[in-house]
Amino acid sequence: MEVRAKKTLGQHFLTDQRTAQSIVEALTPGSPVRTVLEIGPGMGVLTQYLLQRSDIEPKMIEIDGESVNYLLTHFPGIEGKLIEGDYLKVNVSEIFDGSYRIIGNFPYNISSQIFFKILEDRDKVPEIVCMIQKEVADRIAEKPGSKVYGILSVLLQAWYDIEFLFPVGPGAFVPPPKVKSAVIRLKRNGRTSLGCDEKLFKTVVKTAFNQRRKTLRNALKPLMTPALLSSGILEDPIFELRAERLGIEDFVRLTLMFG
Repeated sequence: MEVRAKKTLGQHFLTDQRTAQSIVEALTPGSPVRTVLEIGPGMGVLTQYLLQRSDIEPKMIEIDGESVNYLLTHFPGIEGKLIEGDYLKVNVSEIFDGSYRIIGNFPYNISSQIFFKILEDRDKVPEIVCMIQKEVADRIAEKPGSKVYGILSVLLQAWYDIEFLFPVGPGAFVPPPKVKSAVIRLKRNGRTSLGCDEKLFKTVVKTAFNQRRKTLRNALKPLMTPALLSSGILEDPIFELRAERLGIEDFVRLTLMFG
């Protein structure tokens, strides 16, 4: 019995065992947070190695009923650990009382949504190891000044230290994706507060990058009220820069100007 990959769920099943083992090994050993949530186990290529680790307590969440049946049939040890549901819709606090780590081969069509949900629960998620589209991995891990540095880079790097671990070719999957893949690891940094209004921070970041070829003077026009303009805010040299040049602290300072 095999699970049929469904385009609607963005499924590309990892079949390369060495890659799967390397992904699971990338979870920091001996972490005080033993609970690990695997998002989208599919046919269990990561699951089998998670179940072998004595230093973690794995749980899995899978939206695809066919995959759920496959996992229950082929992995007897998964009883009580597998949740059938949509990670984007579940209330994770109802599953875990405390902190938990995350691992998974994220469906590429919803990887950004997964990251945004993780950010909502960031104080309970100290580590994420995931495989995503390489282009997105490059963007997330990139530093200011790069053409691929963008919204996700800023919002994730505000709260996590990010490592690009290794690329994965299309041949490691069935069916092979049309894009390259990569594995990254995110570890919660020591930041407890941005020091500005977080909702406004997100608005400023997204607005700045929506027209990334323009200087901030022009890109942030939608946020400029007459009162702000008359305050002389545009005299600050930061508005001569483009969004890709700004680090986290620069965006915090910018947000405080608008707040």
